[in-house]
This record gives sequence, C-alpha cells and structure tokens, in this order.
Amino acid sequence: MSANTGTTGGGAAEGFSEEERAAMKARAAELRKEAERGRGAKAAAGELDVLAKIAEMDPADRAVAERVHAIVTANAPELTPKLWYGQPAYARKGKVVCFFRSGQADKERYSTFGFTPEANLDDGGLWPTSFAVTGLGEVAREELAALVRRAVG
Repeated sequence: MSANTGTTGGGAAEGFSEEERAAMKARAAELRKEAERGRGAKAAAGELDVLAKIAEMDPADRAVAERVHAIVTANAPELTPKLWYGQPAYARKGKVVCFFRSGQADKERYSTFGFTPEANLDDGGLWPTSFAVTGLGEVAREELAALVRRAVG
C-alpha cells in the first residue's frame, strides 16, 4: 500500500485513500491485540481471527481463502496464522511469510496470494512474490502447496 503523494491542482497533497486508512487502523488494532495476549494464546487467537475474517468475506473470496488456509496450514504447520493489515497471513517467529488479500476488500477483480521477503523463494534473478487468484483447481492447489513448502524450507 502506498500513499498518494502527488499534488492536486491546488497543490495540496492527496494523502491516503479510505482503504489505506482502514488497513492502517486494522493493523494498529491487530498490534494492540497482540500486545494484550500472552505468547501461547497468540497462535490460537490468531487462527480464530483469521477464520473469522475469512467467514466475513463474500462467497467467492471466502471459498478461495478457505482453500488457501487449508493449503498453508497443512504444508507449513510451523507458520502461525494471524491478521496482517486486516487480512489472513501466516508468520514465522512473528514475521509474515505469506498472505491472502481479498479482492473484494481491495476493490479488485481478483484476490491475491503473496509472499514477503521472509519466504525462501529466491531463485536466480526471478521468483514469485504474488499471484492473482480467482479459483484454485487441482493443479493450482498443488503448485501453491509446493511454493508454500519451499517458502518455509
């Protein structure tokens, strides 16, 4: 996410969009919640937060997010589910490795599954960082599972 730092005709900075402000507020609330929880309770509460967020999604995004959640938790059980900017993410030692972004929440025609620099995906001069996702057939599920395993390997 980035701020619109350009200027309008009057020279005033446009600032953050409404969606960017909402994401920042959600992240601040997540950080407050994490600070209030004990270490052991964080993992369980994080999973509940992620499942609750997925349940709130529109049916198409929810179906994809449920599959993504199942793939990530089955193939990288060492990752801890948590919310990150108000969306499902999976972290190792508190640092997000991969994440799902709802297309509806971002007002896009597709959802996104992505990896952060914490993922072990570096391969030569070109490697994946995010994918547009509208559905997950068998081949896509297998590819995603392999990427998730590689990201934590």
